[in-house]
Amino acid sequence: MSGSPEAGRRRNSAGRLAALLLALAAVPAAADGLEHALGKALFERNWVAAPASTDAADGLGPLFAERSCAACHSGPAEAARLVAGPNGATHMRGFILRLGDGNGATDPVYGRQIQPRAVQGVRSEGRVTLTADGAGPIAVDFEPARGPLAPAIHVGLRQAPSLRTAAAIAAVDEAAIRAHADPHDRDGDGIAGRVRETADGRAGRFGWKAAFADLDGQIADAFAFDMGLSSPRAPLPHGDCTAAEPDCLAAPTGESAAFDGREISAEMLRLVSAYVAGLKPPAPRPDAAGAALFASTGCSACHVPAMPSKDGPVLIYSDLLLHHLGAGLNDGVGEPGAAAAEWRTAPLIALSARLAGGGRLLHDGRAADADAAIRAHGGEAEAARSRYLDLSAADRAALARFVEGL
Repeated sequence: MSGSPEAGRRRNSAGRLAALLLALAAVPAAADGLEHALGKALFERNWVAAPASTDAADGLGPLFAERSCAACHSGPAEAARLVAGPNGATHMRGFILRLGDGNGATDPVYGRQIQPRAVQGVRSEGRVTLTADGAGPIAVDFEPARGPLAPAIHVGLRQAPSLRTAAAIAAVDEAAIRAHADPHDRDGDGIAGRVRETADGRAGRFGWKAAFADLDGQIADAFAFDMGLSSPRAPLPHGDCTAAEPDCLAAPTGESAAFDGREISAEMLRLVSAYVAGLKPPAPRPDAAGAALFASTGCSACHVPAMPSKDGPVLIYSDLLLHHLGAGLNDGVGEPGAAAAEWRTAPLIALSARLAGGGRLLHDGRAADADAAIRAHGGEAEAARSRYLDLSAADRAALARFVEGL
């Protein structure tokens, strides 16, 4: 009830949070709403190590990759990107190194991902250098600071996905995702997409391997593993620290009763999710000829142009299922519930914004354009790739232009 003590507590908590965040971020209550302004402030917030003078700003680390969401998600697509620097150098924004074996086991020392930065008094996990030579793959140079990786552990490069796909991903009806699944390829078309089931029985849809059923889950995971910030959805005050990193586990945290006992409260998480869900993709370029080629080659079998939602069809160019994409896209890093060569069909909406902003394609950014991305596909996509390669050069270029215009 609106007059209950609990409702009053929630209103007072939300009011204090609003005043505090607006003061911290120095942003006005924008015309499109206070919640948008608060979510944007949290998204752009540069977090600091605990203890700090205010609970709403601390909790970073102890080990971390970046200080803010915006550090990884920037540019027109709110995604990872390559930025040209002085003297021809290329800077990478929004890339991390994932660790694991083929079954999803993580490294006993370094955990799930490499954290190249640390708060004062804590040793980082090493130096990571990423270099790109023109349109070629991104080269990874990792110098570990806490001993070698375990023998069975592989390193996989991951780039921050476009946030302008989030609203479409969230909107798709779960029943529609399940209806597209054909894990045993009963229709014999060579495509065996399957649902990644989450722990609570929902269909995974967010993340390169569909690990999360909702946007809150993915954002909470990013707060925990990229910035070391705990939340009710990811109660990890020391982030990705392992028992083999006692200096990390001994560092102070920013957990506070004012934020549900964590560093990021449920309300803060909701505000960031609402802000991200409000980021829309650009309208695709009309291209009937390109769309016809996309369908005739079989690309649309997995990159389904529109999926059902409660408000009608939503443009997405994905079935949100896991597909085995062959040895070429197998980096050896699996997850519990997803093999190393399995990837959720990437939504192609907002691709034009990603490429215009200096972004790359595929999970590791290896492809500078649609042609390179298509050529990298294998496994369940091998037949579509072959049909693409059998096209005339003019038709291949037309199909690539269509994809890059989405």
